[in-house]
Amino acid sequence: MGRTAIRAAALFDGSGLVRDPLVLVADGRISEVACGPRAAVPPDAELVDLPGATLLPGLVDTHVHLGFDASTDPVGTLVAQDDDELLAAMAAAARVQLLAGVTTVRDLGDRGYLALELRGGGVPGPLPTILAAGPPVTTPGGHCHFLGGEASGIDGMRAAARERAERGVDVVKVMASGGELTPGSMPLEPQFTPDELRALVDEAHRCDLPVTAHSHGVEGIRNALVAGVDGIEHCGFRTPDGVDAPADLVDALVRRQVAVGFTGGVAPSDVPPPPQIVRVIPLLGALFARLWREGARIVVGTDSGIGPVKPHATLPYGVAHLASLGVPAADALRTCTATAAAVCGVGDRKGRLTAGFDADVMAVAGDPLADLAVLCHPVAVFARGERVR
Repeated sequence: MGRTAIRAAALFDGSGLVRDPLVLVADGRISEVACGPRAAVPPDAELVDLPGATLLPGLVDTHVHLGFDASTDPVGTLVAQDDDELLAAMAAAARVQLLAGVTTVRDLGDRGYLALELRGGGVPGPLPTILAAGPPVTTPGGHCHFLGGEASGIDGMRAAARERAERGVDVVKVMASGGELTPGSMPLEPQFTPDELRALVDEAHRCDLPVTAHSHGVEGIRNALVAGVDGIEHCGFRTPDGVDAPADLVDALVRRQVAVGFTGGVAPSDVPPPPQIVRVIPLLGALFARLWREGARIVVGTDSGIGPVKPHATLPYGVAHLASLGVPAADALRTCTATAAAVCGVGDRKGRLTAGFDADVMAVAGDPLADLAVLCHPVAVFARGERVR
């Protein structure tokens, strides 16, 4: 692979825009970032000129489900597919993400560890960088049990963590509460005791793996924090009457800088979100505005694949939603670039446009700090130095 020089009108450096950047790429990594209208293109480099565009780090979605097809019945579709069919569908979903500028995805729930096969290059063609949890750990018959991650008891939870470590996952996902996608599951009720969750976390940490916990309800969040998890997905503090975030739990989130997955943002669709979700969306918005003000470590994880309003490539809508809550545009962009990369354990090579980092680059028309909607229509995407077409 020869060298490439990418020239544009501006570059997002994490806090603002730098004008007239020239990004040099070699062997899939950024070798240099020069700025100024007279920055010279090396004679051995192929120039990609993107006039009027702004360069951004490739986006990082911290919560996707490549195995779900974003239909009105994603579970039924998945259950009806054999592994070969499901793997092909997951690869197609991953390519949709990549074309949208999402160059890194963290799959937080697959069947049979198929995301690991994708991560390992088991399917031809360009894909985003895939980080995988395998089947989420859940109770027998619990939320997403059909993915195959059922476990219970102290010994069972330790065994579940060891199994995932032996398989080579990047993160352990546990269903600390029930969820909307599983009939009979109780989204506001905890699924595991604090001792069971602590056993899982301790064993995962012993294997050098982080743990992120799905939880909608207050008690599930409390149990996850007591157990010492590294992240909480959704983190809605939902109660039967709405949303109620106790001060001690918010303080724990902020003090320990637990990664909080904001599942906001919906794509245009003729099929609206479920009524129980529509009812709490404004309350969740107020909650996350409060969490931001108090200093929580927020990342945008879309839960893409779970329904028509969550297709693969929902991340730009989630970033815009977060910004609409009062988060400055530059800060909102960091939640899906540098901060997200750090939360996913790849902050030493992704999430920034700087020398030595992977050449994951997204180019958009105009100024994303003035209008985040430009993220929905990238004009160019590069994954590890290769332009995606």
